Amino acid sequence: MPQVSEADIKIGIVTVSDRASAGVYEDISGQAIIDTMNDYLTSDWQAVYQVIPDEQDEIEQMLISMADDQNCCLIVTTGGTGPAKRDVTPEATEAVCDRMMPGFGELMRAESLKFVPTAILSRQTAGLRKDTLIVNLPGKPKSIRECLDAVFPAIPYCIDLMEGPYMECDEAVIKPFRPKK
Repeated sequence: MPQVSEADIKIGIVTVSDRASAGVYEDISGQAIIDTMNDYLTSDWQAVYQVIPDEQDEIEQMLISMADDQNCCLIVTTGGTGPAKRDVTPEATEAVCDRMMPGFGELMRAESLKFVPTAILSRQTAGLRKDTLIVNLPGKPKSIRECLDAVFPAIPYCIDLMEGPYMECDEAVIKPFRPKK
């Protein structure tokens, strides 16, 4: 286990929404991610939270800032993953990542297909930028939890492999996978 203070766990949460960023409605998707992380994690962690419009340049700059300047080990986005013309979160993620992690998107779509046939329209993805894992989630709070329940068991070990902070979880809520030593 790395010798890292729990206070060093920073998780970026980015809601990508023209209307929420303009104040037309409250961002409930970002709050759903925060609530889920609070349910999962027993480690102390800090949310680095932003609501921004569906603009690829702004999304890219936010992801870069959270990864490089604010030292988030994990960034979770919500919104902008559908087929609409303004949905550009996956393109922004791919543009700033060094390596892509396609298994995350594959598993999230497979999980979502259990609930809605339109899951095939989703373009969620994930990738690595230096020491940061970036995961794109859908925009609906129910779908956010379903997708995170599916992929989060792999996230703490992914962060371990990148020599990031050690994330401890409430195993009654979510059981992370870590190989036995």
